[in-house]
Amino acid sequence: MKVAVVGATGLVGGEILKVLAERQFPVDELIPVASEKSVGSEVTFKGKAYTVRSMDDAIAMRPQIAIFSAGGGTSLQHAPRFAEAGITVIDNSSAWRMDPSKKLIVPEINAHTLTKDDKIIANPNCSTIQMVVVLNPLHKRYGVKRVVVSTYQSVTGTGKKAVDQLMNERAGIDGPKAYPHPIDLNILPHIDVFLDNGYTKEEMKMVNETKKIMGDDSIRVTATTVRVPTIGGHSESVNVEFANDFDLEEVRQILSHAPGVVVMDDPKNNVYPMPIISHGKDDTFVGRIRRDESQPNTLNMWIVADNLRKGAATNAVQIAEYLLAHHLV
Repeated sequence: MKVAVVGATGLVGGEILKVLAERQFPVDELIPVASEKSVGSEVTFKGKAYTVRSMDDAIAMRPQIAIFSAGGGTSLQHAPRFAEAGITVIDNSSAWRMDPSKKLIVPEINAHTLTKDDKIIANPNCSTIQMVVVLNPLHKRYGVKRVVVSTYQSVTGTGKKAVDQLMNERAGIDGPKAYPHPIDLNILPHIDVFLDNGYTKEEMKMVNETKKIMGDDSIRVTATTVRVPTIGGHSESVNVEFANDFDLEEVRQILSHAPGVVVMDDPKNNVYPMPIISHGKDDTFVGRIRRDESQPNTLNMWIVADNLRKGAATNAVQIAEYLLAHHLV
């Protein structure tokens, strides 16, 4: 099994290498790929150094799977080249997510739709993944009508430059800026670019991707996405209106048996999910489960996951695991 990791020197690329090793994905030959300026440098995987290759070299080496985490422009340009060579691409960028000819996959929900013909598979947005993992089992039972979500997203979602900005500000150092405003001791209601409708691109990703992953265009979603000075994971306040009423204890039971979900819901003992708890873990954590007393059939939840893992690297590796287990590569 040859596996290429495109963007191997980046924040998510490094996490993909870590997750591949931790989950003991059967990599016989790793092909790290990065931009021209990084070609010839080295990355470490399972204690062994690997030389970073160019796109052309990687295609010529014919890996079975290529996991991309190098931005939308790179994916649009190079993913079709890999696919044409018979290589299955799992892409972390937004490039292919809403392409009607491409599958948008969260393994716990819709991996069963994959076939050998799917040569470019889209990995959803980090904030969408953790929300739908929790919503989907409840949707099956009660029918989700409408979702109101506010996110509290870690600076790691922007990348190394943003982490450096936070740490520099904390240390009183004037350095390069990833954001238009300070992030330390501040929050920014601004993730990605603003669109003509007043929402950001990140907010509309959550709206559109949720419907596609869950296979139901009738689900209404409205989102406000916010950047906060945390490292370790994204948090979300999620308000869900169902078609049918629910029992809170049954909700907790459904979620406690849902794959990839951990219920942490004991507020009397200060037990609830936090980014510091999710950091380095593959699960999605849910707590503060309570009825919305302002209208019928409506639930409030607090959802937390490590955005670099389940929100990106782990979800991509889980897709690769599914492909391998079902002989689709």
